[in-house]
Amino acid sequence: MPRKRSRARRQLDDSSSDDDDSLILSAARIVQTFSNDKGRHGGSVEGHRVLYRDREGGHDRMFRDYLADNPTYGPEIFRRRYRMSRELFLRIMNAVEAHDEYFVQKRNAANVLGLSCFQKVTAAMRMLTYGVPADATDEYVRIGESTALESLRRFVAGVVEIFGDEYLRYPNEADTARLLALGEQQGFPGMLGSIDCMHWAWKNCPYDKQGQYKGHVNKPTIILEAVASNDLWIWHAFFGMPGSHNDINVLHRSPLFDNLAEGRAPEVNYSVNGHDYNMGYYLADGIYPSWATLVKSITLPMGNKRQYFAKAQEAARKMVERAFGVLQSRFAIVRGPARFWDIETLALIMRACVIMHNMIVEDEGFVVDPNERFDYGGENVQPARGRGTRTLDEYIEAQRMIRNKETHVQMKEDLIEHLWNHRPDLY
Repeated sequence: MPRKRSRARRQLDDSSSDDDDSLILSAARIVQTFSNDKGRHGGSVEGHRVLYRDREGGHDRMFRDYLADNPTYGPEIFRRRYRMSRELFLRIMNAVEAHDEYFVQKRNAANVLGLSCFQKVTAAMRMLTYGVPADATDEYVRIGESTALESLRRFVAGVVEIFGDEYLRYPNEADTARLLALGEQQGFPGMLGSIDCMHWAWKNCPYDKQGQYKGHVNKPTIILEAVASNDLWIWHAFFGMPGSHNDINVLHRSPLFDNLAEGRAPEVNYSVNGHDYNMGYYLADGIYPSWATLVKSITLPMGNKRQYFAKAQEAARKMVERAFGVLQSRFAIVRGPARFWDIETLALIMRACVIMHNMIVEDEGFVVDPNERFDYGGENVQPARGRGTRTLDEYIEAQRMIRNKETHVQMKEDLIEHLWNHRPDLY
């Protein structure tokens, strides 16, 4: 039995007219008929209600609330909700708008004004600072879920591209001198900071990757390795290693000592207990290897000197834990489980949060308020330039010196004597 033809198809087959308009009309009817038979693909969703969000009114209300000359919410509330001063926020927002045309307010084909840069950046900041889902920003910002997600992706990418070179830089000569001075104040000459790792839970980790990203907590996580100084500036952020790795595996893949091995890092020369050293070091916990550039505590210290050293090292090493606490307090998105599906977006989010954290530290004059608390936030836990590129033999020798266990042991003994001889109760 022949298949029954549709009405539009019969009209096209039976037509004897050569008129082009008639053929085009008939073809359009055929396409419409086939579309109705097979269902809609693309375009507006059938039965979906089109929302009138009053975007212009939303922008005006937000402007009066925060950016007007006499705003409804003053500087203290602005900092509480945006985690930074209004001046710093405007600096970031203006830079992102100039960098990416997506944030420039435009009119559509119907001459309707779209979302402003302030609305898009605010939606992104609310997701970063409060860790809320994308659709939770709609009622106040007047922005759809998909637009909020796109704004977040574009915003973090812009922050990394614009500010990454400055606020995720390796220490230069001036930075190194200041870090050495901070270390000397804490009783550790030659110290450049403290190193540790933080795990970020990945809620929407693809099923085929969960075995790779599951570690000791039995859920998918992604690791951030960081170095922080006493002023909470994060000098090194290496993110993306699967949670199945431990701190040693991450260190072996980290670019932390690349500049030192390649001769690009500022030279560090200091003397401890009568011995001279030419490489700075980081304070680390017991899992890290016994390298010349790492100083660990003593697991079971025997005697007053070693007990005092262990106590001082563990107290000073908490600077990186404090930095993690403040980072998670300011940007709740890195404290809660990550909801994105791709590792690239998560890496941009983490790097952008670290960059803005450093910008806040700089904006506040390297001073952290000990009483700083945010809603649902974590608590605050209290030089000459190297000569450049090296030959292969020099690079291998530098790597050997970095991993030298004898230097590690000698330096620890010297620091034990130094701390004991300079303990406060002697003066």
